[in-house]
Amino acid sequence: MAETQAYVDKYQFTPAENKRFARSNFTKLVYTNARFEGVNTTLPQTQTIMDGMSVAGVPIADILTIVNLKRGWQYVTVQKEPLTLAMEKQINKIVAAEDALVPGELRQGKGGVDLGSEEFFEPPLIDEAHEQEFLQKTLANPQMTTTNKALTVMYHNMRQQIFWDGNKRTSVLSANKIMIDGGAGLINVPLDRWDKWNKLIAEYYRTNDMEKIKGWTYQNGIQGLAVRVNKKSK
Repeated sequence: MAETQAYVDKYQFTPAENKRFARSNFTKLVYTNARFEGVNTTLPQTQTIMDGMSVAGVPIADILTIVNLKRGWQYVTVQKEPLTLAMEKQINKIVAAEDALVPGELRQGKGGVDLGSEEFFEPPLIDEAHEQEFLQKTLANPQMTTTNKALTVMYHNMRQQIFWDGNKRTSVLSANKIMIDGGAGLINVPLDRWDKWNKLIAEYYRTNDMEKIKGWTYQNGIQGLAVRVNKKSK
């Protein structure tokens, strides 16, 4: 348990290798991330749409979600500098281009998340200076592994709802930018575990304690290659 809570990086890629690994998995990543918006295309349908062709029966809104996610993943795999708040804004501008009130702009008003059973979570108002400081301090923390930094930023941003829309998509891509830069693999929770994941996310929103969901994601949602397994993580 102590090893898990330290979030030892499970994989050891070079940043260039990690970028290639991400690119080779674009279809699977987009296919998974699109479920945040209720897109239910199959993996082959997702690939067809990403190849620039239409698929009968798939709504235009779903097609645009897939195309924008592809563009978002392309963006995070070509950026050479470490993640910044400006990059997070650009990620949101890309992935939420069709559905956010103001794509790429931090939320400047009240927001909320439906937790089900008529329960509603209202996040705090966004302070840009605070978000800037949080990101910089997290990325600069020498006591945190790359995986820990990525999970921390991802769940912080999800709960804060820092953008008008597309927060989960933006948070996942931002976290994966951190993973890629540190050569730690990718964060991609398999769809067959989303039922549990969504329950943990709702619980985290209620409690503001991210350790349980970070630990679960570490066990279930970190992906890489067997040849790049970090022996220290075993």
